[in-house]
Amino acid sequence: MTHTIRRYDALAAARGWTPVPNGELRMDITEIFGENVFDFQDMKSRLPKSVWAELKKTIVEGEPLNQKVADVVALAMKEWATERGATHYTHWFQPLTGATAEKHDSFITPNQGGGAVSEFSGKDLIQGEPDASSFPSGGLRPTFEARGYTAWDPTSPVFLMENPNGRYLCIPTAFASWKGEALDHKTPLLRSVEALNTQVKRALKLFG
Repeated sequence: MTHTIRRYDALAAARGWTPVPNGELRMDITEIFGENVFDFQDMKSRLPKSVWAELKKTIVEGEPLNQKVADVVALAMKEWATERGATHYTHWFQPLTGATAEKHDSFITPNQGGGAVSEFSGKDLIQGEPDASSFPSGGLRPTFEARGYTAWDPTSPVFLMENPNGRYLCIPTAFASWKGEALDHKTPLLRSVEALNTQVKRALKLFG
């Protein structure tokens, strides 16, 4: 009976549908393109010049990220995301399953007074610890050694994901075991880029 009612509802909706005039569908793609991405322009406008300079060195030259810089970047990301309605963040990674995976945490932390505070530190941004036993490892280690870590990849911009339950901040990360073995598709790619960059620089030095 329920299926029949749903069928009638679908037919009624189809009969009552009217096309939207083309003029109402027009929009400036350049205005909405990347609006949910925390890109270079957003970083540059929200971060102090010194912090932006340090972060750019990390992104472009692969320099280590200072913890103090990470704290400032995390605060800017949180403000940008919450202004757009995000309540949670996730370390977004590509394990060896053929699909993406996410570990969600809230920006809101309860306090002793019965209220809540909004927090997101550089530590939260840089590293996460999902349950690595839930993902394939290629036989690299037994389950009891299944600690795995996600690490922020600053070369990939963070972005907002929208679904019927709201918005959340996605932080692209690499996923590796506690011994450093790659447990995803991104880590080998990043290591290959780094190795290639090193050898290209060596070759360029030979040419002066």
